Amino acid sequence: MTRPGLTGLTTEQLQDLMRRVHRGTLPCPFRRHTLLAMGLNHVADHGDLLIGLDADGVRAVIAAVVAERRPRAL
Repeated sequence: MTRPGLTGLTTEQLQDLMRRVHRGTLPCPFRRHTLLAMGLNHVADHGDLLIGLDADGVRAVIAAVVAERRPRAL
């Protein structure tokens, strides 16, 4: 079964996750049970790519996804 990557998360949810990692309120690497305990069920359900990454990895993936979602300037 192919997982949809991070498409199940909105840009706002990803940016919120980035803030939490940056502030240290979400310690990395995190596991699914950590996300559920923090009330981040949407990330636990759709954030498989982020599970187990260190803080730099989480930031890099989120930055790349958010950049891909932005409209391109011509």
